[in-house]
Amino acid sequence: MLCSRSLLIAASCVALGACSAKPSFINEYKIDVQQGNVLGQDMVAQLKPGQTRDQVRFLLGTPLIADMFHQERWDYVYRFQSGKTGEVESRRFAVFFNGEGRLARVDGDVAVADTSELAMPAARSRLVDLGTLPADAAPLPPRQEPGFFSRMMNMFGF
Repeated sequence: MLCSRSLLIAASCVALGACSAKPSFINEYKIDVQQGNVLGQDMVAQLKPGQTRDQVRFLLGTPLIADMFHQERWDYVYRFQSGKTGEVESRRFAVFFNGEGRLARVDGDVAVADTSELAMPAARSRLVDLGTLPADAAPLPPRQEPGFFSRMMNMFGF
């Protein structure tokens, strides 16, 4: 009886020990963890001294940290941890307002644009040629008025 109890205890210890050991060829999947505000250089480049709190919130989003004891400062914090390598990337960006609620200065890891970049905006539109109809193409048929059912659907917003 004593031998069987000892054997049972030993087998239980070995079984529990096997649960904590992991073979080297088994790799568990770890996700990438992204937290905070993602700020791009183009977002920060649009900041100008004298902008209101609403304008800054529109450009950068809601701050992660808005301390009620320091209402003139908003902190944008970003942290990314890679699941594969475990490397951690973190950034901090702070926005400071004056007593009137206007943007006074910024501080942090993201650089602010030069005045030359702010003076000349980049052209963001381009002309797209959709082509032309050949001269011998058949004319387009006249537009037909919608039927009764279509007018009722449009009247009710469908």
